[in-house]
Amino acid sequence: MAEFMTGLKRSDYCGELRIDDIGKSVTVFGWVQKQRDQGHLIFIDLRDRTGIVQLTFDDNTDRDVFEKAASVRSEYVLAAVGTVRERSAKNKDIPTGDIEIDVKELRILSVSETPPFEITDGCTAGEPTRLKYRYLDLRRPTLQNNMILRHKITKATRDFFDNEGFIEIETPMLIKSTPEGARDFLVPSRIHKGEFYALPQSPQIYKQLCMVAGFDKYMQIARCFRDEDLRADRQPEFTQIDLEMSFVDMEDILKLGEEYIHYLFKTVLDIDVPIPFPRYTYNEVMARFGSDKPDTRFGMEIFDISDIVGSCGFSVFKNAIAGGGSVRGITAKNAVKTYSRKELDKLTEFVRGIGAKGLAWIRMPDNVIASSFAKFMTEDEINAIIRRAGAQKGDIVFIVGDTDDSVVLPTLGALRVEIAKRLDIIEDGYNFLWVVEFPFFEFDKESGEWIAMHHPFTSPTDECLDKLEGDKGNVYAKAYDMVLNGIELSSGSIRITNPELQKRMFKMLGLSDEEAQKKFGFLTGAFKYGAPPHGGMGIGLDRLVMQMIKASTLRDVVAFPKIQNASELMSGAPSAVENSQLKDLGISVDISE
Repeated sequence: MAEFMTGLKRSDYCGELRIDDIGKSVTVFGWVQKQRDQGHLIFIDLRDRTGIVQLTFDDNTDRDVFEKAASVRSEYVLAAVGTVRERSAKNKDIPTGDIEIDVKELRILSVSETPPFEITDGCTAGEPTRLKYRYLDLRRPTLQNNMILRHKITKATRDFFDNEGFIEIETPMLIKSTPEGARDFLVPSRIHKGEFYALPQSPQIYKQLCMVAGFDKYMQIARCFRDEDLRADRQPEFTQIDLEMSFVDMEDILKLGEEYIHYLFKTVLDIDVPIPFPRYTYNEVMARFGSDKPDTRFGMEIFDISDIVGSCGFSVFKNAIAGGGSVRGITAKNAVKTYSRKELDKLTEFVRGIGAKGLAWIRMPDNVIASSFAKFMTEDEINAIIRRAGAQKGDIVFIVGDTDDSVVLPTLGALRVEIAKRLDIIEDGYNFLWVVEFPFFEFDKESGEWIAMHHPFTSPTDECLDKLEGDKGNVYAKAYDMVLNGIELSSGSIRITNPELQKRMFKMLGLSDEEAQKKFGFLTGAFKYGAPPHGGMGIGLDRLVMQMIKASTLRDVVAFPKIQNASELMSGAPSAVENSQLKDLGISVDISE
């Protein structure tokens, strides 16, 4: 039967007691990790968020207390009062292993049914079960430590930006729906029937208005929402370290971002991250790594063999170049033992699954050269490819050709990472870098139109202003991304504040003056009253924490995450609502396939 804790106050946390506390009278609270009854001796491992301490009950323990200890089961909530003493059989595996508590008073504050899985880091229960009982899963030490580390990161973030003179300003959660790239989550208005708020995908417009208002350094730990498909590093709701600065250029913002990361890693993990970060242009990272968020913890960079195979006898290569594309490859060192012919067939299916037509290869076991296309090439051409690839005995050269480099490069980029994981050559560490000089537009094959790669307030580079309406493929943006180990951590840009340039940008995005006014008039109107030059970025807090603790999924760093279909297994969200609620909103639901 549960008891009250009247008169008891915690003196210490379970995991903080040490050998220096011997003789100290303590009161601890926690959950039962394990109870071991040896007849005349009972041990209880009591757990709280700091760790475990052993409670001991023996022949000298009051009989009522001893019998109560005998009735305890896993996950009961206890209060224990006693004296810290040295353990006779020490446990070097836990920080409190030198001591135990000789219990004088024990209260059972709450009883527990047998949990659906064991509350340990070695738990073998499937993720759906653990997410259904997330409040139990969160008792596990690893997840508790993740949440505590996230708290420390958030605190260090606020401390850093406060010291840099930033002002934390909250922006609205119910906003006007504006096009920002992903689908909005919409919230119907009861008062304004038939009209909707949107949940913010980012505080973009409001933080720019903060600059117009004269708050020259803004930051916010902002909640953001995007109605898009989930993956390992994405949730429909996420947290962003959002910042904006006036009277700055790109160099100022990149320097601040580097100093923040250096401070954060030193403060939280005691790791010195080297600064400044390496800096690459978008075209450079695509050509070398096949990705605008490259993982540079391993080599295997892309090389171009178009000049070697442009007139060869292999039609796949020759046609790719004749069609305006290229033929490129990567070299997997010492890969022969890992990739048999059967495994190479699997890699071929892998690249087809991401858009390539196929995969060519040269395999070099012993002193023999085997190739999927050797019969179409001369010996000199094969040897020239091998020299360009820097390949040696034991290596495999992988080659992709296509008339479109937007197929070739991302395919090799994805293949590069897939092979590196299989070969286990990705070094441990934190490799930060910046990607700059992003294209302003990208060509959409389906529509046949050039579309903006960034939000409509991103400024083009000064030298590209005369090319905006004509040479769109060579227009670049004052945009920049921070990348860590192949993950995009932040994205930002210098903003447009010139009303005439903004009007040009809206027209190029297909917005008439009336549409632009309707969607963004409250921002462009503000720019008429003295808008300072400004720029900023948003850093994904969830992704940052995930990378710092080296978690494999965002679900390990979010307290109550959603699964792949954007539902929450614990609460059952989303769910149907009462008809009376819909009636209040003036909404009827029509579910169609």
